[in-house]
Amino acid sequence: MLWKLRAYASYWLARKLFHWSWIMRQPRAWHWMEGQFARMANLGNVQAQSFYGHILTFRGQGLGAREEGVRLLRLAAQAGDGKAAYQVGVLSLAGSLGKAPDPIEAARWWKIAAKAGHPLAQIRLEQL
Repeated sequence: MLWKLRAYASYWLARKLFHWSWIMRQPRAWHWMEGQFARMANLGNVQAQSFYGHILTFRGQGLGAREEGVRLLRLAAQAGDGKAAYQVGVLSLAGSLGKAPDPIEAARWWKIAAKAGHPLAQIRLEQL
């Protein structure tokens, strides 16, 4: 129980520090923060999965980071996170998940995002 409380506190601190640009340029600080994001995502926190998934997908170094980011985004989307579901839909339509573009899968993810209240998901569904 104490380790979970420590994990939540460290994650909260890392999220606060994430907005300070000068600390983001410090390799040791970024490495520590990334560890906190990964630990919280692995504990099943949907918000952390979505946040860290976005970081890895769009700013990660290498194919492995991108694949892990997409995996985390899918987990968060399946748990009902609107932002993650919207992004997985965008990736599905672009065909950047290692498959051909799939508008049916994109629509499925955007329906989940719209249900979660994502503002652009309904617009994308109508456009599709």
